[in-house]
Amino acid sequence: MTEQSVEVAVEVPVAPPTAFKIFTEEIDLWWVRGPINFWDSARAIEVRIEPGIGGRILEVYADDALERGVITAWEPGERLEYRSSVDDTETTITFDPIDGGTRVTVVEALVEGGTRADYAWQNVLYWFPAWVTRRDSAPSTPREVGRLAIALYYEDPAAAARWLHSVFGLETWDRIPEEGRQPSWIELHAGASSIILLKRTEPGAPAGDHAAWVYVDDLDAHFAHSQENGAKILQEIHQYGFRSYEAEDVEGHRWTFLQARPTQP
Repeated sequence: MTEQSVEVAVEVPVAPPTAFKIFTEEIDLWWVRGPINFWDSARAIEVRIEPGIGGRILEVYADDALERGVITAWEPGERLEYRSSVDDTETTITFDPIDGGTRVTVVEALVEGGTRADYAWQNVLYWFPAWVTRRDSAPSTPREVGRLAIALYYEDPAAAARWLHSVFGLETWDRIPEEGRQPSWIELHAGASSIILLKRTEPGAPAGDHAAWVYVDDLDAHFAHSQENGAKILQEIHQYGFRSYEAEDVEGHRWTFLQARPTQP
């Protein structure tokens, strides 16, 4: 049975009018351009919100656009509502003042008689605070996933994500799943490259047929942190053209960490 509604909230360190302005006017900068983040990722070139009641939420293509919703309430600094054009939901986004900033809350609700609800905001909204906290120093260009990604299979992908974040320092443009949450898609990032963690469906040792290579800013500090936090070190730092070390993660996948060049993004 489809849930009747889903609610998700984040906090950002700016006042509600600014949060509303960033949310609506800069959506194409904070929306992560990944393969599952559009209705038609092969053609999408922009996400856009047209201001005001009757404005549209658009996924823009070179010669066309998909209307993803029509705005039914527009109260700058306070509230935004829209009726979805791609499923049977109504979405309310509120901007409430809190100490030090704004709580942004999104409620997606199934309309009466509706049967389809995709409830995407429970994943998407976490990209917004990541942009707000970096927008003053980051380039004003869309955040786009790189052309090369790796997928690793785990018995417990969520636990693996927490381990990889705390021990190897891998970050995410989304969020690290908390205890008890088992999302079907977990995406970590090294620069613009994606490391996708998926549920293992077939038995077998993960270690023997691949290795993930990740370039880091300070190899010595990274090695010390990994060692102190329980990574199994397979080979300590060594030099062979590049400086690197090898380690094994919580479920036996092999990782090679290398010193990045000073100019390497």
